[in-house]
Amino acid sequence: MEVITCISEMRQRVDQWRQAGQKIGLVPTMGNLHSGHTKLVDHARQSCDRIVVSIFVNPLQFGANEDYSTYPRTLDADQEKLSSKSVDVIFAPGVKELYPTGIPLSTQISIPTLSNMLCGEKRPGHFEGMLMVVTKLFNIVQPHVATFGKKDYQQLKLVEQLVCDLSLPVTIIAVDTERESDGLARSSRNSYLSESERQRASALANLLDCAASSIIDGGQDYLTALGMLRHHLDLAGFDVDYVSLRKQSDLAEARDGDTHLVLLAAAKLGNARLIDNREIEISQGLRLRR
Repeated sequence: MEVITCISEMRQRVDQWRQAGQKIGLVPTMGNLHSGHTKLVDHARQSCDRIVVSIFVNPLQFGANEDYSTYPRTLDADQEKLSSKSVDVIFAPGVKELYPTGIPLSTQISIPTLSNMLCGEKRPGHFEGMLMVVTKLFNIVQPHVATFGKKDYQQLKLVEQLVCDLSLPVTIIAVDTERESDGLARSSRNSYLSESERQRASALANLLDCAASSIIDGGQDYLTALGMLRHHLDLAGFDVDYVSLRKQSDLAEARDGDTHLVLLAAAKLGNARLIDNREIEISQGLRLRR
């Protein structure tokens, strides 16, 4: 397994693989890896000959008062986790390597219809920064396949739209969320939780399960279910950013009769901002009791 920090060297390696007719998979990360990331590697390996894991803490994704300076940077530990996964290259460029002209950039990449809602509303500029680094990684690594987790559902939909709109020759594979034994979605930021907060954090997943079940079985209309979800998160000590029911396809707000939906929530607990979701299928269509 190589660690490459230079764009030109990464491109040389990609050229060698492509000339040999090999299929390339990319797993974009910000490091501080956990089993959710290695699961992404496993899915990429199923269809690819070569695997690149990028590790880059992207300053464009962080707001002025967010945790860019304190975000865990654990390259040595990340290498150990990936060494048994048959990863070919860790691509770990520095900020000056990836953004040589400095920040802010003259070029911007934006999908306003998807990025200005939900997490994008709470974190202005976050998704524009994510789209910029993903586009650069796609251009540098030229993957045939890239894997993204469903935990950040909005990010997944933005990347899918980016690939569609720009006709990028990469297949996006969506991978189910990896969870702790108590249901908490694995996240690099879970390390911000204190011991007592960690014990309470699984309530987010459990309450999402309850709300999703209420919507699916029709026991509650969905507006009531959303209100109860927010209420119980408040009682559990979360500072709720949002709870929302959206269409899976484009994250438009749910309407009566919709069948393919996703229930999303974001909430702060101590210094950690937690996100999670549940995909919902309703064969008879969503209903709003009147």
